[in-house]
Amino acid sequence: MTPMPDHAAREASSTGAREDAWAAMHASFAWQVPERFNLAEACLHRWARETPEAVAVIHERENGAGAEITYSGMQRKARRLSNALAGLGVARGDRVAVILPQRPQTAIALLAIVQMGAIAVPLSTLFGPEALQARLGDSGAKVAFVDDLAAGHLKGLRAELPALQTVIAVGRAEGRTDASWTDLVANGSPGFNTVDTFADDPAFLIYTSGTTGPAKGALIPHRAMIGNLSGFVASQNWFLPADGPFWSPADWAWTGGLWDALLPTLYFGRTIVAWTPGRFDAAEALKLMERRKVSHTFLFPTALKAMMRVAPDPRASHPGLKLQAVMSAGEAVGEAVFAWCRDKLGVVVNEMFGQTETNYVVGNCGRHVRTDATLGHGWPQRAGSMGRPYPGHRVAVIDDEGLECAPGTEGEIAVHARDVHGDRDPVLFLGYWKNEAATKARFTGTPFDSWFRTGDRATMDEDGYLWYRGRSDDQFKTSGYRVGPAEIEACLARHPAVAQVAVVPKPDSERGAVVKAFVIVAPDVVPDAKLVESLQERVRGRLAPYEAPKEIEFVETLPMTTTGKIQRNVLRQLEADRASGAAPAATLVSAGGVAAAGLAAKPSAKARKKAKAKAGATAPAVGEAKGAGERGTTTTAIATATATATATATATAGKSPGPGKAAGKAKPAAKAKAASRPPVPTSALAAAAAEAVAANDEDDAIAEYALREPIPDDEDEASIVDDED
Repeated sequence: MTPMPDHAAREASSTGAREDAWAAMHASFAWQVPERFNLAEACLHRWARETPEAVAVIHERENGAGAEITYSGMQRKARRLSNALAGLGVARGDRVAVILPQRPQTAIALLAIVQMGAIAVPLSTLFGPEALQARLGDSGAKVAFVDDLAAGHLKGLRAELPALQTVIAVGRAEGRTDASWTDLVANGSPGFNTVDTFADDPAFLIYTSGTTGPAKGALIPHRAMIGNLSGFVASQNWFLPADGPFWSPADWAWTGGLWDALLPTLYFGRTIVAWTPGRFDAAEALKLMERRKVSHTFLFPTALKAMMRVAPDPRASHPGLKLQAVMSAGEAVGEAVFAWCRDKLGVVVNEMFGQTETNYVVGNCGRHVRTDATLGHGWPQRAGSMGRPYPGHRVAVIDDEGLECAPGTEGEIAVHARDVHGDRDPVLFLGYWKNEAATKARFTGTPFDSWFRTGDRATMDEDGYLWYRGRSDDQFKTSGYRVGPAEIEACLARHPAVAQVAVVPKPDSERGAVVKAFVIVAPDVVPDAKLVESLQERVRGRLAPYEAPKEIEFVETLPMTTTGKIQRNVLRQLEADRASGAAPAATLVSAGGVAAAGLAAKPSAKARKKAKAKAGATAPAVGEAKGAGERGTTTTAIATATATATATATATAGKSPGPGKAAGKAKPAAKAKAASRPPVPTSALAAAAAEAVAANDEDDAIAEYALREPIPDDEDEASIVDDED
């Protein structure tokens, strides 16, 4: 699906009801997948021939400066690098790991690998030694590109990775490994012919989902590039060529950053901005998009929420914004953020759903180019809905027997291996690496010729819109009732005092489990017993009594993946540890401190002062509490106000002035002492956060907590900018 030229498109006048082109798009769409296809040819070489001086990547620096590399410059470096890799023994089918952040070298390395017919294994720079060892060992990677942090991790792992023959350092890591990027690119032969791969040949091995055992490697073919296009173009409002560059904070090691941002942008010969800050900063992100005139983006719901907080009226505070499309995925956007994007940002957000195994299959489309070259609406976005199946993908909600559910009936989202016309869907993966049993288990019948089960639950309405209900493994039973967290979270999130919420089961000897909610309150709201009662009554009255949270815990942060998904598995494990009396494997922070799984850090003096001012004479908001149920172990206090329906809430009932006001002289629920642990260096936090990644959910990383030091402004500038051969 190729966008129409901008000069040929003109905005059509519209009267009456909003256009809905969804059915027509599906009926007229058909896949055209060649037998032979290499995505490096599609994403790089054709543009190096047709528009050689077009900018492919802008490497944004911390100081606002940017280094640019053109398509012809990328092609020269990729060809030299492919020859250098061949000299190191890399051949067709071999696996090569890329452990690098957003930067031009990352894109060049990935394309250099796949144009050889080898398989790229992108891995997050947040991975610690155990996670890297598991993935590098399972993939049998022969070569790995590393940054400074990964170089340190691999130094002690080489004996455990016999297949890993060469580690190539990039940037500050050069001089610490077997080979350097600078030397390989400088000395590689300039001529290279792209391998004539089949469209079905593997291009990427992406590790995903560590919730039910070791992470599985999903083998992704070259043809998946084509399979992603209908969804990408639709979600980016047709991605018209006269618009500006693309940018997303999504890590290029994950499906979201690789297949939803980097590769499709290059496929259309456009410019993408690479930016590697120390951690996501909403204010700086808005400045970046304004400065670079970014027209298209993929932003996690978490990022949009942060932007909404720092820029309530972005068109007034950032008048230079040029956004034409915003796609969001990972979690539900929510009504408040949806309205902010529409009314304040001026762009209706297109929600999207996909997985590593079958990406970009459901979502929304704000505009499209009609056959007469006029611009029209795609289909109406509905707040809270995941959207509809994108053209070329046959998606349904199925029951346990693999049969399609009636409209409005909850079931599992499934993607058929064949589209609505009976043709094979090119987006589907090739299977799990060395795990035929796991591959077979995902299909309702014959693998790759039946329904692929996603593990996500939803309902589909009469108009084809899907409404998310949660992961199959997130659901739980309480007093015999099956409960999904998404519906409860959505209900609580609409309360004006709630900024963000996560719901998990808390083990209970009588009910099996009770509903537990972790809540981040909105700015200037002080949580108290009345707020607890208000939230419980909201769910009790709007959903069902058994869905009302029996316990509510107020926190400052929640564990997140890099795609903005709440890591409910981390919170579930935390509750399981508490119930068993074991030392918690994870901690959260209540008032401005920083925590990663297994690591707690002292909050700043400013944060402690702010928390004290909010809480008045109540218990200290942050500190190290030692409770009888914790067997004397010390952990960072989790809540500014922890309240249960039967204990803490009733202890302060009737004494609180209400949400958003000082709590008066209520007695503290527990004594606390000031934290004495010294501040933890940024690099140590990054390493500690990375250690937990292997056990996390799909797209495994703790974006909210993990920190990495930003790339210095002057680092290896010569290896980024164009060179002439």
